[in-house]
Amino acid sequence: MAKRGGFSGMGMPGNMNNLMKQAQRMQRQMEEQQKAMEEKTFSASAGGGAVEVTVSGKRELTSVKLAEEAVDPEDVEMLQDLILAAANEALRKAEEENQKMMAGITGGMGGNLPF
Repeated sequence: MAKRGGFSGMGMPGNMNNLMKQAQRMQRQMEEQQKAMEEKTFSASAGGGAVEVTVSGKRELTSVKLAEEAVDPEDVEMLQDLILAAANEALRKAEEENQKMMAGITGGMGGNLPF
């Protein structure tokens, strides 16, 4: 007589093994993508190119270039605003690229993983 309900033990270990293999493969891909991301750089400018900022894929500021005309001792606040705008845009680009890379690995699941 067959039992009703519960798990018979048949099929489940194979499915669990497949799920674990998929999770491990996804983790490896994420680690590889993270390494690739860290090697990239993202630049943005503000003020018509008066300020250019570059950040790494690690989200660290690596370069700030100022055009001579952007440096006005009478208007330091404008220069500060331009630097902030360029830095924030470069960081946004880095985050956007990171999201695209992760979506490619997870198939767009994001945080909704099935386990």
